[in-house]
Amino acid sequence: MIRHALRIIALPALLVLVSGQSLAVSAGALQQGVPSLAPMLAGNTYFYGQQMPEELRRFFNFNLPEAPGESERRRQSFGSGSGVIVRPAKGYVITNHRVVADADEITVTLNDNRNFQATLLGSDPGTDIALLKIDGADLTEITLADSDAVRVGDFVVAIGNPFGIGQTVTAGIVSALGRSGLNNDNYEDYIQTDAAINRGNSGGALVDMSGHLVGINTAIISGNGGGSDGIGFAVPANMVASVMKHLEQDGEVRRGMLGVQISDLTPDLATTLKLEPRPGALVTNVLPDSAAEAAGIEVYAVITAVNGTTVDSGRALRNVVGLLRQGES
Repeated sequence: MIRHALRIIALPALLVLVSGQSLAVSAGALQQGVPSLAPMLAGNTYFYGQQMPEELRRFFNFNLPEAPGESERRRQSFGSGSGVIVRPAKGYVITNHRVVADADEITVTLNDNRNFQATLLGSDPGTDIALLKIDGADLTEITLADSDAVRVGDFVVAIGNPFGIGQTVTAGIVSALGRSGLNNDNYEDYIQTDAAINRGNSGGALVDMSGHLVGINTAIISGNGGGSDGIGFAVPANMVASVMKHLEQDGEVRRGMLGVQISDLTPDLATTLKLEPRPGALVTNVLPDSAAEAAGIEVYAVITAVNGTTVDSGRALRNVVGLLRQGES
């Protein structure tokens, strides 16, 4: 039987404030007119030869001594990814669902070289978010940003463990918001960035210039076999927070269901149906004996908000309702 063990890099609060500074520019660099992200990141990169994947070791022709037990480990199945600590008192770590899916054993390696065996509290393939728990002292969390306040053009930094080589930092901007369509079965509202994201970055942090978590890196579009082409996607922090509540309580996301079929209200549809042209989700069918029917929702109704959250498309409505708990109003 093959043992499947996964390693993830959990990023402690070296991502937050350093020595009371909130600027991502060092004093020395400012004096020289050279900006730097170092004060915001303020940490060391750890590299260990035996952690590098075999295909990369061969490519770089590294002649590194084999660690004790490495021959046995090669007969086992290993995977790697990234993650972030979100509640140090409870030892919570957020990563991608696919990073830990089907794993028999999960090892969390912090960037200070401490290792912890992790327990999977819950996982949601629909948003590709998983919640782990580790038992350790002196853990420091990353602060979640309000991802609804993120703007196209904001500077962001992607942090993760690409190809298993160790903690790596890349910088870019927010290229677009509300991206979807990568997988129509998923609940997607991605932040798009041109910060380089590669294999192994999955589950890692996308942070703003204050070191606050903007999103969890989850996917790329690549035309070169999995390398970065400057088109990466992250699950927004607000969606991550909503999913985490479900996983903490139930171990899964028990999604609400409204009971309608919907489409986007396009200008052409609005004209045809003699409706006010405005962003929203157009109800095209109401399922019998559904919550929607009980609430009096009718065909050609336009849903523009749910519990104060703006709905500007059919997918937005699906995302909002899908993150409500069953039975919630």
